[in-house]
Amino acid sequence: MIVTFTANPSIDRAVELESPLQVGEVQRADASREDAGGKGVNVARAIDAAGVPVLAVVPVDEHDPFRALLARTPLAVRAVPAAGRVRANLTVTDPSGVTTKINLPGPVLDADRARAMIAAVVSACDRAQWLVLAGSLPPGAPARFYTDIVSAVREKWGSAAPRIAVDAAGEALRSVVDEAHVDLIKPNDEELADLCGDTPDADEDAASAAAERARTLVPDKASSALVTLGAAGALLVSAEGVLRAAAPRVAVASTVGAGDSSLAGYLIAQTQGRSPAECLANAVAYGAAAASLPGSQAPTPDDLPPDAISVAPYLPST
Repeated sequence: MIVTFTANPSIDRAVELESPLQVGEVQRADASREDAGGKGVNVARAIDAAGVPVLAVVPVDEHDPFRALLARTPLAVRAVPAAGRVRANLTVTDPSGVTTKINLPGPVLDADRARAMIAAVVSACDRAQWLVLAGSLPPGAPARFYTDIVSAVREKWGSAAPRIAVDAAGEALRSVVDEAHVDLIKPNDEELADLCGDTPDADEDAASAAAERARTLVPDKASSALVTLGAAGALLVSAEGVLRAAAPRVAVASTVGAGDSSLAGYLIAQTQGRSPAECLANAVAYGAAAASLPGSQAPTPDDLPPDAISVAPYLPST
């Protein structure tokens, strides 16, 4: 089983425009939809759709509208009392696939609720293979919140603790890398550059730069890194080296949740005992499938691109 934790879930409202976004103007929308979101929820929905056992730990109250959206799927959920109503995020996508996002901060997390969340995650990890800590932290949460969860899970379960993947950014990710040494981190290239204290150069090769940055972290500060590169595919960096997968061509409907689906695709393949190259290929296939769907829909195996994903050892240019 895979356990996911979403510290700051969201109602994802997606609007599809009939023309490019015009700031300050009134425009008509072609379509709209709402999904239960937040990175951990998105990862869990994709894993569940593939038939892999998953449990999503989510802070949400019983009568929050977010619960009704969660109920649209058979996803197993362990709810933790929340500090307030789940936030709403707005995504606006134009006909060419250009996406604009407005994310609200979410309710403030106090110390008592933080302890309750940690306890719920620890309890959920009984006999789990993986724990996924994903997404932004709510206001009031310390930057080391994910690090504290990792420590609590390992203290409780010892050698039976699940492997741990973290998909976060900024100080939350930095704390994990500096203190927790988790099994997998999943930054995109911009998040990785920020983690390494760099400013991406517009002229640099994104894959080469990401590979070099990731190799300063792996394996000393994290056992492996899945680095998503958007249309350029993804890298899997481990002690054994660097693998690169090319992204297939897809008609982009929305990039929201594509990285989350990439992580789900990797974990689905990993729990099936597939090779690192196959895990990376599945990650890229899931990310591409998510980008081809409107809103933040979770892809199913039927949505995956039909063509095989090319994976090869990667040697950055010098």
